Amino acid sequence: MVKKTKKQQELQKLVDRTKAYDVQEAIKLVQETAKANFDETVEAAFRLGVDPKKADQQIRGAMVLPHGTGKSQRVLVFAKGDKAKEAEAAGADYVGEQDLINKINQGWFDFDVVVATPDMMAEVGKLGRVLGPKGLMPNPKTGTVTFEVEKAVNEIKAGKVEYRVDKAANIHVPIGKASFDEQKLIENFEAITETLVKAKPQASKGTYMRNAAVSSTMGPGIKVDVSSYTK
Repeated sequence: MVKKTKKQQELQKLVDRTKAYDVQEAIKLVQETAKANFDETVEAAFRLGVDPKKADQQIRGAMVLPHGTGKSQRVLVFAKGDKAKEAEAAGADYVGEQDLINKINQGWFDFDVVVATPDMMAEVGKLGRVLGPKGLMPNPKTGTVTFEVEKAVNEIKAGKVEYRVDKAANIHVPIGKASFDEQKLIENFEAITETLVKAKPQASKGTYMRNAAVSSTMGPGIKVDVSSYTK
């Protein structure tokens, strides 16, 4: 178990671990407990009532947060011809074909998101063993395998986030920076919460959104009451 520093122990005292706060209180607390000497990322975590082992209860997708994440995403696009030019014009950081595939195979990963046109996937698919474990493999469900290259790049640059349920039925999504205006963090949290509620699989039984929490990079987890979003 990781030993908490004195500062972390003091911050923990500000949070009632037994209470689920309303979203405004929770966001205010998360900002108050973000005391690191850098602009901490604020993350939302959700525990869902689904069985990830079952194909009809998998939850995966992407959305553009109303106020972005506060992080500048480096976008790599696998495309050729006019689609490569479209990607460059849209502001993609890296655009190429086999040259970039070779570079990645040699251990280069200086990018955050990968987009590929469908006609490139036969070659890009061979990178699955290196991109997959890092969560970088393009996927149609998240809009990163598409001929609409300009739209994909623009959305990613505007603050598009991916969400995917893990083996323990949890979803973690960044919703901004601790320096954000409080209302912007609230609206980002509400946007991802409402998106996940709409994504509820028909096969899910019982309570769907079991609990939720927000935290900063170095701060304590703060439970959020999401009952109003699930009615």
